Amino acid sequence: MPITSEKLIAWLQRVGQVLHEQREYLTQLDAAIGDADHGINMDRGFRAVVEKLPALASADSGTILKTVGTTLVSTVGGASGPLYGTAFLRAGIAMAGKQELQEADVVALLAAMVEGIQARGKARRGEKTMLDALLPALEAARKAESEELEMPQLLQVCSSAAEAGMKSTIPLLATKGRASYLGERSIGHQDPGATSSTLMLQALAETYR
Repeated sequence: MPITSEKLIAWLQRVGQVLHEQREYLTQLDAAIGDADHGINMDRGFRAVVEKLPALASADSGTILKTVGTTLVSTVGGASGPLYGTAFLRAGIAMAGKQELQEADVVALLAAMVEGIQARGKARRGEKTMLDALLPALEAARKAESEELEMPQLLQVCSSAAEAGMKSTIPLLATKGRASYLGERSIGHQDPGATSSTLMLQALAETYR
């Protein structure tokens, strides 16, 4: 079964709920290596997103995702707003006009998000950023799609790969963003951006189930 626009909206509503529930946790992670505002910023941004979702009930997937992107750019502070905003905008462009997303579309959507973040943040894997969760998720999704796994399995392996990538950030030395100012002191802390990315993908797998 594909991901319909209705299911996409349900996912974004769930993301808003999860980020609100995990607001303090994300802020604690960010307090260790950043500005202690990641949870606050993401909660604020997705509250604004959730408010716009009822008006998008009949919109195609591309329009929904682009609306998320523009909303995050205008409401989320710090580095997260431009990065996640660009990710969702690129995803929206890639999914333009689609009412339903198949397995190959999920791969294309994730690829567009990753490319947007890489273009905006000039980061790569291993630098203790959200890409350490999103790149393994994309690789897992591509493998699942090539093996012709159905949507529930694809989303689950994608979510699991993101979680493993998130945990892999703990021993890494940060070389990008605010955390890079800490040098060696950034080692031993989980990256908040990789954590929020993982929460989003876990919410997608959960919503689809």
